[in-house]
Formats: sequence, structure tokens, C-alpha cells
Amino acid sequence: MNNRFFSLDIFRGATVALMILVNNPGNGNFVFIPLDHAEWQGCTPTDLVFPFFLFAVGNAMAFVMPKFHQLGQSYFFKKVIKRSILIFIIGLLLNWCPFFIWDNNQLILKQWSFINKDANGNLFEDGVRILGVLQRIAICYFFAALIAYYFKPKTALIISSIILLIYWLMCWSLGTTSNPYTITSFFGNNIDIAILSKNHLLHIDKVDGKVFHFDYEGLTSSIAAIVQVLFGYYVGYYIQKKGKTYEMLSNLFVAGTMLLLVGYWWDMVFPISKKMWTSSYTVYTTGLAIITIGVLIYLIEFKNIKGVWARFFDVFGKNSLFIFVLSGFLPRVFKLIRIPDFDATGKPVFLTPFSWFYEHICKNVASDLRIGSLLYAIILIFFYWSICYLLDKKKIYIKV
Repeated sequence: MNNRFFSLDIFRGATVALMILVNNPGNGNFVFIPLDHAEWQGCTPTDLVFPFFLFAVGNAMAFVMPKFHQLGQSYFFKKVIKRSILIFIIGLLLNWCPFFIWDNNQLILKQWSFINKDANGNLFEDGVRILGVLQRIAICYFFAALIAYYFKPKTALIISSIILLIYWLMCWSLGTTSNPYTITSFFGNNIDIAILSKNHLLHIDKVDGKVFHFDYEGLTSSIAAIVQVLFGYYVGYYIQKKGKTYEMLSNLFVAGTMLLLVGYWWDMVFPISKKMWTSSYTVYTTGLAIITIGVLIYLIEFKNIKGVWARFFDVFGKNSLFIFVLSGFLPRVFKLIRIPDFDATGKPVFLTPFSWFYEHICKNVASDLRIGSLLYAIILIFFYWSICYLLDKKKIYIKV
């Protein structure tokens, strides 16, 4: 059996490519429905990207866990703690980046806490967001690694199920209204505010006439996300154990279908929601991830179908974390570059290099602005892919 399944690398690379696609529309107000998140409950294709990536993190963990056991507890803690802290810090610095902002035609240092304006120009207290995608990856990786290291895979699977049930009980019993699954009654928001302060959470559109602070990658909603990594770990362990056999492949499809159905059934009493990262959402998206991996294993490992598409995603997978960070870093840094322009009403405005490219190139390709917005995102995918390709040609792989 191969030590590494090429199909799992393709899965990770495709997930990163989709993350770039959905995170970088030309205009967030003009996107096709499948490329937008569900407003609160439900699940669009875009809502699959992050759980798929966490699932891939668990897959990769399954292949390095034997080495952790072999080299001992000291080595394990050194590697896992270092990696978790570095990923968290990178995510925090990315939120703070580019550390300077324009204010009345002057560049000033972006403070840890500051005054911001809402869509109507009203002032409110704000600050650098502490949490985010990378921070959630760090938190989930750390706790999932602990469970995977100290417990056997089947025991870890039982622990995962218990965590999901406990999280369901917490959401149901600790909600602040009779409907505990709304954005204003989710129990975790008060905990996040108490620990991090509302100024350092993500602020979203007004709720009941006020700016509402809620972090989609909050501490409490990370509880079920930890299980996403553990499920990925268990599937990776199972694939290694069974090897490249039809028994393994058949069982993957059975498990994926069962989890998909359980997620649907659970949704009736505990709604599927990425914003709360509900237990039903974890189970449902894990089922889809397993089925997707099963299809890739069948095509690539069994039928040896490795076309240009496989090579394309493989390049992304080899520098997945780096290119995701870069795709968030460049747009932020480019905000310091201001290109004089005019809006639709003739009012003078400043554009960044990326926004200029969208406004003057992509936006004009069709009357349906969603097409131009999608074109912009696709071009960015190829732009970042070219960077990954050059790194791969030089055998440069940037890992944390």
C-alpha cells in the first residue's frame, strides 16, 4: 500500500482552490447563490469548503500520528503546540494586516482598538478581530491532535459523538430565547463576548437597529468543528488500515451516505448552520466529504485517471496553507495602494490594484454583474495557482 494516497492530496488542493474562489468575489454583493454562504441556517456549496478543509487536516493527521507515537510525548507536544501557536498567530496578524490605514489622506497605525463607522456612518467601538479561519484551524487541530494521540481511533470516534451530543444540549438548553437557534439567542455569543470582548469579534449588519457583534469562527462554535478534524482523522486511519481495496471504498460510501442521512434527520431538531457550526452541520458535511473522497479514490487510485485537473489541484495541495494566507494577505496590503478613479455617479474615489482590475476589466464583460464577479475570482485562482506552480517547480514547500 502507498504511504500516501494521491487522491487525498487532490482533495486538499481542490478545497483550497474553492476557498480562494468563494473568498474573493469581485463584488460580494453580486455572487451566484451556490457561491454565497447560507444566511443563517442551511448549507450551500460554499458552506462545504471550510469543513472539508478541517476534514483534510484530520486526514493528514492520521498519516503523521504513528510518527508522533514512535518519537514520544515530548516530540508530539513540541510539534503540535508549535504548529498550533504559529497558525493562530499568523491568522491574528492577517486580521491586523496591513497595520496601517488611510485616514484623511494620511497613513496611520491601525490600533488594537479603534472607532469605526457602520453602513450609515454611525460611529461605534471596534477593534482587531482575534478569531478567524486560521485561528479555528489552530484550535481544532490542537484539541483533535490531543484526543487522537491519547485515545485509540474507535475511542476517539466515541468521544467525537459525545462532544456533538453535548454541544447540541448546550445550544438547546443555554439559548437565550424560546428559539435557541437564532443569531440573537445563540448561547455561545455571550461567552465569546465575555472572553474576547465584543470589540474584537466580527461585527455584522445591524440587528434590531444596532450593530451586532458575532464571530462566525467563535470559541464556542469551535467545539463541534474539533469533531470535524477527528472524523477526518478516523477516515484517514481507516484508509491506511484497509489499504487500496474495494472493501475500504465500499465502506466509505456506506459511511458517507449514513452520515448524510443522519445530518438530514438531525437538521429537523438541530438546524444545519455553519454560523453556529451545529452538530448536524458537522455530521452532514462529513458525510459529503467522505463521499467526495471516495469518488476521488475510485477515479485516481483505482482507475488511475490523472489528467490535467489532478495536476492542477495537486499543485495547490502542496502549499495549501501558504497560498491561503497569501490570498488573504495581498488584498489587505494592496489597500495601501490608492489609484484615483470615479464611481458610477462621477464622484472621486480611490481603488486598490485588485479593485481597479475588477471595476475596469471583469465588471464590464457582461450586464449580469455576477458574471464579472465570478470571472474575477476565477482569474485570482489562476494567479495564485501560478505562484504555487513556480514554488513546486523549485521544490519549495512552505509548511508550518
